[in-house]
Amino acid sequence: MATDSWALAVDEQEAAAESLSNLHLKEEKIKPDANGAVVKTNANAEKADEEEKEDRAAQSLLNKLIRSNLVDNTNQVEVLQRDPNSPLYSVKSFEELRLKPQLLQGVYAMGFNRPSKIQENALPLMLAEPPQNLIAQSQSGTGKTAAFVLAMLSQVEPANRHPQCLCLSPTYELALQTGKVIEQMGKFYPELKLAYAVRGNKLERGQKISEHIVIGTPGTVLDWCSKLKFIDPKKIKVFVLDEADVMIATQGHQDQSIRIQRMLPRNCQMLLFSATFEDSVWKFAQKVVPDPNIIKLKREEETLDTIKQYYVLCNSRDEKFQALCNIYGAITIAQAMIFCHTRKTASWLAAELSKEGHQVALLSGEMVVEQRAAVIERFREGKEKVLVTTNVCARGIDVEQVSVVINFDLPVDKDGNPDNETYLHRIGRTGRFGKWGLAVNMVDSKHSMNILNRIQEHFSESRESPLLGPGRGGGRGAGPERPFPKTGSPRTRSAQARVPVQSRASRGLREACGGAGMS
Repeated sequence: MATDSWALAVDEQEAAAESLSNLHLKEEKIKPDANGAVVKTNANAEKADEEEKEDRAAQSLLNKLIRSNLVDNTNQVEVLQRDPNSPLYSVKSFEELRLKPQLLQGVYAMGFNRPSKIQENALPLMLAEPPQNLIAQSQSGTGKTAAFVLAMLSQVEPANRHPQCLCLSPTYELALQTGKVIEQMGKFYPELKLAYAVRGNKLERGQKISEHIVIGTPGTVLDWCSKLKFIDPKKIKVFVLDEADVMIATQGHQDQSIRIQRMLPRNCQMLLFSATFEDSVWKFAQKVVPDPNIIKLKREEETLDTIKQYYVLCNSRDEKFQALCNIYGAITIAQAMIFCHTRKTASWLAAELSKEGHQVALLSGEMVVEQRAAVIERFREGKEKVLVTTNVCARGIDVEQVSVVINFDLPVDKDGNPDNETYLHRIGRTGRFGKWGLAVNMVDSKHSMNILNRIQEHFSESRESPLLGPGRGGGRGAGPERPFPKTGSPRTRSAQARVPVQSRASRGLREACGGAGMS
């Protein structure tokens, strides 16, 4: 391992640590970001109208806060065993795992009646004798945290008063969420003790930790293992690295995690979990987890057969708002989500809709995660009928009553190119739970029409296009000239701004909504 590029990078970082530390004294030129990482400030970063940046750690925490039940995941699980000749086991009940009685009691007390799809395959591998290493892909809400918590608790020997399991989380808040699961699952196992290696938890130098499980962020855990010697890493039996995709997106966490892993004994069980597996995550995972079993979710062909998609031609932001009002006058909408590109546009649109008498909730990245969770919960309960949001809400939020998604601004990346994945996640907020849904895209320039055409081309090339072809609410084969049925072109004159949308558009939208329970 000493010869690979990751290890060399870590060595170089350690060698340069003293000189680099001097750079952090110039506080007037740097500031911490939301995750505590140090970043340089510049004029663009201070703009109130800056487009939303995806904060993976915040999104993961948000998903944990708003989900009380497991997600019914339809992805197929693919298991790649380290030893292909070894028999492949899966379980349909927790009793088959032969857990300690107090752990089984804890599992049932948490509301798990049977293993989730990821648990069926992961738990037999994690609880095997001898312990086996695992790299697993699993989204929030699939029971992944409970699975690795169960593996840690199963390995602990309470009589040994020293840390035996070590779990890394990308942020303080995510560490606390995982800790809650440990406390819930272990509540009938009172002799098990948990310690948090997070900011603010200061211990006296020379002290040794007696808790069996330590959960924390990479920087603090590294200090506790190396500089402060609170933990003897050679006695760790289970090492869990959670949210690996979030981890490598946070400056410094990657190297810190590798340095911690290097201190662990060769026979320590290594478990790594990630919601996504881009190339960068795979490379990181393979460096941290030797000889792994691998559980992947086969990429789900996100079927959009139940979503009718339209676009509306406009000339300005005000015309887009007028078209939006006309759509609301043309159809009955249970609940709607409206996506904007910037916080400024989202705030303006929410205020304008409120003036029109709509019950509107606003969700943006400037809110703390707990505030976002409260907004989403109110929307889910139907207290607000319209949710105006930026990309912070594009992933992982399931509200059964959402019948319409409107892209007030089409999704683009930081370079202004079409963001195809975000488009898919956005319109996927409707047409869920087997119901019909509607997606409307606002087009206000040749550039945005080009963006829409390129989104169409992307999905046409990657697989059968999920986007509608010409005609109102009809077939799937998208024609080259028009990727979506056009609902009308509100023009600058007021009469023309209203008539096309309320005649051609409303008729087409009503047809589109025929199966959606909308009139």
